[in-house]
Amino acid sequence: MALAASLCSSSCICFHTQLPYSNSNRYKTSSVNLPLRLNLHDNAPSSNKNSLLLSISASTFVFVGLGLCICSSASAFTPLPRHFQKVDSSSTATLQEEDDEKSDAAFEIWKSKSYALTVPLSMVALQGSIPPSWSKDFISSQSRRLKLQTKFRPTLEDIFTQLCLPFTQAKAKVNIGPASPAAADILTLGDSWLPLAIKKAVIEPITAAEHQDWFKDLSRKWKVYLRRNLNGDIDPQGQIWAAPYRWGTMVIAYKKTKFQKKNLPPMQDWADLWRPELAGRISMVNSPREVVGAVLKYMGASYNTTDIDLQIAGGRNAVLQNLELLARQVKFFDSASYLRAFSVGDVWVAVGWSSDVLPVAKRMSNVAVVVPKSGASLWADLW
Repeated sequence: MALAASLCSSSCICFHTQLPYSNSNRYKTSSVNLPLRLNLHDNAPSSNKNSLLLSISASTFVFVGLGLCICSSASAFTPLPRHFQKVDSSSTATLQEEDDEKSDAAFEIWKSKSYALTVPLSMVALQGSIPPSWSKDFISSQSRRLKLQTKFRPTLEDIFTQLCLPFTQAKAKVNIGPASPAAADILTLGDSWLPLAIKKAVIEPITAAEHQDWFKDLSRKWKVYLRRNLNGDIDPQGQIWAAPYRWGTMVIAYKKTKFQKKNLPPMQDWADLWRPELAGRISMVNSPREVVGAVLKYMGASYNTTDIDLQIAGGRNAVLQNLELLARQVKFFDSASYLRAFSVGDVWVAVGWSSDVLPVAKRMSNVAVVVPKSGASLWADLW
């Protein structure tokens, strides 16, 4: 409601009001006239004074009316449009639920992200298997947040033994340090240790490996070899447990100058290791698989013989007898230092893995390297 006042010429005050029609945005105007009685005395001695007071009173009344009009207009009720008068509570609740769901989804995405300042990658590898340039190239190809920690072990057997140690001594307190293979994110294993590591559940399969380029580029034989079941056996439906990064074969290295001075025939096959003139002149890797495999090849059998008694003449006793003879021929079995003795001249013949023997032979003069004619084992080092 709006209220206005004015001073009429007929000595009355007129109030004007605006009242809204019901259910309408229009207003109707009403007027109310109130008589104003003023006692004027023309002959009064203080007529000038009274006139002044009258003028002030009339002005004050008019301004009060105008103020009332202004205040009433400011507080006048303005009806809202119809589409704002009714609020659907169910729609409001639905909008609130949608906002809550969006907030929850955004929070879950935020939680799933990693904001670590550094990304540590711990690796245990065979000593001498990783060139220094390889590590630098790998680090430069990754984010600057990568922190690569590499520890080396002298033999694959050491890596496997330390890997299984916390699991074989479950009841005892075993301190697994950051350099332990059991704490590593990735480590090197020989292919001969892979089935046992799977069976002992000390390693995990590589997820989604079949979709990666390195696996697609492998030959079918490698793909079949890497798929195994939980018992470690080759299984076409099994998971992929490793990635080969190098492979080779067993070889025999000998010093040609020593053989020429003694008029000895060159080394050609496994049977030459049993020659009497080479007794105490041979060093060999300390690997049961390779040592027994050499005996089996010497006897005309296969590395992969499954039943010695049925597949080999003389059976187990014959194999043990030839194994004892070989042990007398070999000066020492040591996977870490068998080539050191060969380099300084303590032995004339070294039997080991091609990855070890070939680099040493290249640095030496008058050294020949041969693959036994009757065949040798193929090996692979795996991540």
